[in-house]
Amino acid sequence: MKKSLLSLVLFYAIPMYAQQADYPVRPVDFTAVKLADHFWLPRIQVNHTVTIPASFARCESTGRVKNFDMAAAKEGKFCTTFPFDDTDIYKTIEGASYSMAVTPDKKLDKYVDSLITIVGKAQEPDGYLYTARTIDPAHPHAWSGPERWVKEHDGSHELYNSGHMFEAASAHFLATGKRNFLDIALKNADLLVATFGPGKMGVAPGHEVVEMGLVRLYRITGKKEYLSLARFFIDERGKRKYSAKSKSPWENGKYWQDQVPVVQASEAVGHAVRAMYLYAAMADIAALDGDTAYLHAIDRIWDNMTGKKIYVQGGIGAIPDGERFGENYELPNATAYNETCAAIGNAFWNQRMFQLHGDAKYVDMLEKILYNGLISGVGLDGKSFFYTNAMQVRKGCTHHSLEAARSGWFECSCCPTNMARFLPSLPGYMYAQKGKSVYVNLFISSTASLQVEKQKVQIVQSNNYPWNGDLSFAIQPEKTADFELRIRIPGWAQGKAIPGRLYAFRDSVASPVVIKVNGTPVQYVTEQGYAVIKRTWKKKDVVEVQLPMQVKEVIADNRLTDDIGRIAIQRGPLIYCAEWKDNEGRTSNLFLPAGFKPEMKPELLNGVMVLKGTGKRVDVNEQQQEIRTTAAEVTLIPYYAWANRGEGEMNVWFPQQVKDIDLLTK
Repeated sequence: MKKSLLSLVLFYAIPMYAQQADYPVRPVDFTAVKLADHFWLPRIQVNHTVTIPASFARCESTGRVKNFDMAAAKEGKFCTTFPFDDTDIYKTIEGASYSMAVTPDKKLDKYVDSLITIVGKAQEPDGYLYTARTIDPAHPHAWSGPERWVKEHDGSHELYNSGHMFEAASAHFLATGKRNFLDIALKNADLLVATFGPGKMGVAPGHEVVEMGLVRLYRITGKKEYLSLARFFIDERGKRKYSAKSKSPWENGKYWQDQVPVVQASEAVGHAVRAMYLYAAMADIAALDGDTAYLHAIDRIWDNMTGKKIYVQGGIGAIPDGERFGENYELPNATAYNETCAAIGNAFWNQRMFQLHGDAKYVDMLEKILYNGLISGVGLDGKSFFYTNAMQVRKGCTHHSLEAARSGWFECSCCPTNMARFLPSLPGYMYAQKGKSVYVNLFISSTASLQVEKQKVQIVQSNNYPWNGDLSFAIQPEKTADFELRIRIPGWAQGKAIPGRLYAFRDSVASPVVIKVNGTPVQYVTEQGYAVIKRTWKKKDVVEVQLPMQVKEVIADNRLTDDIGRIAIQRGPLIYCAEWKDNEGRTSNLFLPAGFKPEMKPELLNGVMVLKGTGKRVDVNEQQQEIRTTAAEVTLIPYYAWANRGEGEMNVWFPQQVKDIDLLTK
């Protein structure tokens, strides 16, 4: 493209950064990191060649594009189901923009411009852009209300649509240098500034994301009004009157994160995706405005989520009714919801928490989400998806009968388009900098080009992660350079299953992590989860890290009643599961082996490390009415890879022993 994303960010943000604070730790831009691995790079390539084109095709075939055409013509009838269907186009444009920034594609670029033209024609003269009303203002969508914004808190999603448009337009501008989409977004943002704020209209947006989008526009333009409006929307929360005695999250305000002012919040509540976008925006404003009240609030909320409201594979939002967080320790397996969008939002939030604090525990959580409950949301074919991510699928259990099969699209298709926009940006999560400190957060074979105190430095990662824990980093400064390399030592390599105390390894003893520089073991200090290596670096310096990759049994806090007496299995960053295909058609009748043998299977599921061992199987002879336990080979696969070979049982948690049985009559 015309300029790298990094150079554009620096060019257009000079006035703002000269005046404002920001995150203490800054990520290295994704365009500066070139992947060369066999795990993530193929997924990003499939996203470019399959997921994004399929998403655009489905936006056309389902009528999402037609809605914009009709809005431009001011005639017709809104032809999809939800007023937020506009955002599927925006999010796919965002993903395409990120993808084109590293993989130029003239055909895709031309198609995206054609869509932007359609979007621009649907925009009203004052900047309003919302097809569910513009097509036929006298008969808007049932969720939209008779006038603009009057149902925004409850369900219109007018500001939600704007937020995703701002995110997409920012990405497109920074990737291509073109203003065609950005100008549409700025016109809409200026309308919001004119409409909302002190002395104007006030509302707590029903589905957060406009706050994140306004911050993105502020970073590009330096226009303070955008940042102020983002804060205004956040500070409007907690002002509505609800029934304090009601346990209904809709009636007590928790569903919308509206039960108290945000600075008083201490618990992750309500719709999980909305919550993640809110907490991410609060982190942005805490960094840009130096707001310690926001900072303390999101610190408390993060502690609550990680200590009481997250599944072992990083999924959040346990309750199907409202796609929301449950009460503390309410994490049922049979009905687990775990929306894919919530995992993506959680990745956004944890990245920001790391940038605020420089602590590896946030990257540990990010890694847990990435390698498990996030990529489980997209099939290996790149065009089949999970909206929810189950923890178990069992014969005779009706709740997850549909979740055992992936879908090409959903009536509410927020998750596939969210995945399309997230994956291309992944390299931007790998490295970060603070002065002379370089943080190595994710382990992916790649070449990164950095500027450390105006000195050019390349870091070449070589590894076979997540299957192997041997990591190599070739440090290649343009000339001799003094700086501090901070390599994350994952919590799982230090005997910790996950940040927080909700899950633990049964055997928490950790093998030492050996680090060598140019072949010689070195003593290192650990600060905030990072091995700190300070030295004068020269060309051809090589750092080697050996992370122990034992198979670990995970146990849960006893307050998680579904997991009492059960174990899950983790190796490195990966949670494993048993799937029907490898275990004679059943998984809910298995007892795990005392030990597992890892075995690489290049031909299976695009290449996975499976775990095998001899455990036990409980069989029922229906004719003889006999129950027997027999030895059986048990095979586990990485959780992210399940449901790519058809429908059937799947389990993450397994009983340690039988104490009683339930007799079923059907």
